Amino acid sequence: MDVTTLAELLREAEDQHGHYEPSAPKHHWADWYAAFIVARQQGRTPDEAYRDASAVLEAARR
Repeated sequence: MDVTTLAELLREAEDQHGHYEPSAPKHHWADWYAAFIVARQQGRTPDEAYRDASAVLEAARR
């Protein structure tokens, strides 16, 4: 991955995380960002990556 691609994914994760954060349980933003970026790299859409990242954090709470 090059710097430009990573920067774009980080900005996209930042934007999407802003929608998740207000109703989310306590978590570290980096965990959600990482799950979101991995999902996007795997070809998931932004909406799918949002759901995937949220599910990863939910599973970690159990």
